[in-house]
Amino acid sequence: MKAAILLTGRLVNATAALAPPLGRRLAYTLFFRPTGRAPVHPREQAVHAAAGRSQVDLDGVPVAVYTWGDGARPVLLVHGWSSRGSRFAGLVTDLLDRGYSPVAFDAPGHGDSGGRSTNLLQYERIIRQLQERHGTFAAIVAHSFGVPCAFHALRTGVRADRLVAVSGPAEFDHLITEFARQLRLRPSIAAYLRVRSVRDIGVPDLWERFSSTFEPDALKVPLLIVHDTDDDVVSVDHAQRLHAAYPGSRLEITSGLGHRRILGDPLVVGPVGAFLDAGTPAAKR
Repeated sequence: MKAAILLTGRLVNATAALAPPLGRRLAYTLFFRPTGRAPVHPREQAVHAAAGRSQVDLDGVPVAVYTWGDGARPVLLVHGWSSRGSRFAGLVTDLLDRGYSPVAFDAPGHGDSGGRSTNLLQYERIIRQLQERHGTFAAIVAHSFGVPCAFHALRTGVRADRLVAVSGPAEFDHLITEFARQLRLRPSIAAYLRVRSVRDIGVPDLWERFSSTFEPDALKVPLLIVHDTDDDVVSVDHAQRLHAAYPGSRLEITSGLGHRRILGDPLVVGPVGAFLDAGTPAAKR
């Protein structure tokens, strides 16, 4: 996979050198398009198969929705980039044992949903539709790219009693920084991505407004931040900045789990469930 990423970066840089407009457009298309559709992992199969299936419509694009439990105490699970709802399988099992009803979805261009690409505003619209269907969430648990999506949704009126942010970036601009780093893109291409994203999405302060740390006083619910020291996609210092921005938050740091395995590990699943069960706001550490 790493070799393929580097090869793609070389292609983009070479195209930009020979035909700058074409190279910039290629980079922009790649930035908004997930890297393939993640399949359901064998260890997720049983939980995935047991889910109730439905859809929500997003401008004609069918979005796959998965539910478990009896509908009481719904917990929304928001996956990251190039991922899918089934990645929460380990947490789903624990939440069911605790009496919650997990709700997950595959964003456009991901998993079993239609479409080819997605953005944060589309995540927000999906979350709002699921809110209308399921009511106030007992919690939202978000991973990676799903973290700024969850913060933005809560700041703009989505209702949840608690928030768990796993391996999420503190600043939204990290998405371009990391994309450019992995592909080793020229700085001029990264600058173009920032400017065109603002123009196309139509939010002038996009990179500030969509950051997880934007207007921290607007977040009124208890927050658990979970991150791993060996995360090679979103470094652990993002968790420290999130924790500093939300003084009443709880911070859990793990080691050896990286960016993806952290979701289903018992060292994380247990504390997340206990945090949701807690009847009072988490104490500051």
